[in-house]
Amino acid sequence: MLELGGIIILGILAQWVAWKLKIPAILPLILIGLLVGPIAAEFLSEDGTKWIEPRWNGEEGLFPGESLFYFVSLAISIILFEGGLTLRMGEIKNVAPAITKLITIGSIVTFFGAAVAAHYIFYLSWEISFLFSALIIVTGPTVITPILRNIPLKKDVSAVLKWEGILIDPIGALVAVLVFEFISVDAGGEYTKTAFIEFGKIVLFGFTFGFTFAHALNIIMNKKWIPHYLMNVFALAAVLGVFILADIFAHESGLLAVVVMGMVLGNSNSPYLKELLYFKESLSILLISILFILLAANINYQELLLIFNWNTVLLFAIVVFVLRPIGVFISSHGSNLKLNEKLFISWVGPRGIVAAGIASLFGLKLASDGVPGAEYITPLVFMIVLGTVLLNATTARMFAQMVGVFLNKSEGVLIVGASKVSRLLGHYLESRGRHVVLIDSNQNNIAKAKELGLEAINTNIYSDKLMDNIELNAMGYLMALTGSSDINKYAINKFSKLYGENGSFRLLTSTETLETDLVPGEGLFSHTTDYSTLVSVTNKYPSILEIPLEGREHYEELLKITNADEEIIPLFLKDLNNQLIIIGSENLKLEDIKPKWELVYLGKPIDVEKLNGKAKVNQEEG
Repeated sequence: MLELGGIIILGILAQWVAWKLKIPAILPLILIGLLVGPIAAEFLSEDGTKWIEPRWNGEEGLFPGESLFYFVSLAISIILFEGGLTLRMGEIKNVAPAITKLITIGSIVTFFGAAVAAHYIFYLSWEISFLFSALIIVTGPTVITPILRNIPLKKDVSAVLKWEGILIDPIGALVAVLVFEFISVDAGGEYTKTAFIEFGKIVLFGFTFGFTFAHALNIIMNKKWIPHYLMNVFALAAVLGVFILADIFAHESGLLAVVVMGMVLGNSNSPYLKELLYFKESLSILLISILFILLAANINYQELLLIFNWNTVLLFAIVVFVLRPIGVFISSHGSNLKLNEKLFISWVGPRGIVAAGIASLFGLKLASDGVPGAEYITPLVFMIVLGTVLLNATTARMFAQMVGVFLNKSEGVLIVGASKVSRLLGHYLESRGRHVVLIDSNQNNIAKAKELGLEAINTNIYSDKLMDNIELNAMGYLMALTGSSDINKYAINKFSKLYGENGSFRLLTSTETLETDLVPGEGLFSHTTDYSTLVSVTNKYPSILEIPLEGREHYEELLKITNADEEIIPLFLKDLNNQLIIIGSENLKLEDIKPKWELVYLGKPIDVEKLNGKAKVNQEEG
């Protein structure tokens, strides 16, 4: 009981440490597992036993006999199903050709290149070599996101890395499962006609069961044949049931079935998909926390010694510094990516949870079946995972600055709220060269924003997922434009340091416009502009206008007019370099306004001739 409770506590503690240090959770999880397992047995225990012993001599430990295989298999099936849910076939079609090529051509380069390297460096059989290479083609969002979260990059670079991780996870898992099935049909023997028939059965039953039960589960959920409170646990039971049932009909086809099931269900139109994904994600975090401490602890010190040599360094160098760049440069040929951007993408390619998890499962199974070289699978894959995560976590920011993809100043604008007001402002900023992203929980508003060609994200402002969106790293300005003062305040408090380093602004309420003790710089546009005023003016005059300035005095004269007329709202100042300055309630009196600057405003047109005449009269009177 102490060991089992300790694994859960250590696992959640490792997740918290990873969140705090902004590193992938897999790193502290595996390190803790190695510490309480092989390292403790060799150096810390007087009697040479592990502090946590998952399985010893096949008969003792937390999971004696075959129970460790069963637990790992079931846990991996849930993790792979959750990964399959994230794959959208439409997204593959819509992403840039460079990303599509990266998850296909790039994967092929790694698949064959790493297999050749493993075969000739460690003298592994071709079957084991190809299984190793299949396992390390995946990166994964769980390792990419923490590394890039605090590195301001161009949107194109972040998008390539993000979508590669999301899309290649289930695809890589599928390839690895197929290679494993091919090996396991006749482990240790020659590949006869019977073996190929068995492999065909595995593929047939895996795809058939996955496809059929995905549609069946979708129908059951959509027709509401089960109560809402049982939806998630019913889906969990269905995944485990499909895994076991497929395995009964064709041994080892269960993993393939759940990957296919996740992919099919993820591309369905089920309204419960988002909720189901959220539940599976939470469950996966718990399983991953337990699983990787167990798997790392289960490694023996003698297995670590197998790779404690220069051959391991050579293999790592080939995978990371040769195959990855070759795959990236071939995949991005003819794309809009610049040389420095290709170099950075080549440098960042950490392997993740799917690789380590499946490697452990397959290594255990093949080793127990007596397949020569199977004992190398788990330590070699763990070496690639730990090595790439450590390398990228410690050097990605420095390398980004070195090759020139690091954004010294983030000019993007994140707008909270996608109402008509936000869409109008977003469209203007986007047309003037600013990268603009709108976020809103209202799907209708998001759809209208996308119709205008704006980038819009349908999410809840209170969701932590927003902080993991690496494509928002280029955001340097935050504008909270919702009709809820609570949401606007929350957005400023939660995201100002992350996305508003150059300025965070929110709309004031009608009450706040009368106050004088506001936080300096928070008020947006002016002390008299609240949400209702902005909406009213937008509905009456849905256009943004520009007026040239003659200097500071001219600007102040215009401010007098805007303050006296509620149908004119100043928004931005545009300098001689066409750079836009967001007007806040505390920065209206700017001393460095130059002639030929422009005032950007919302509302009815200002009579320029009348204004110029009045200005001249005032000047003459002065």
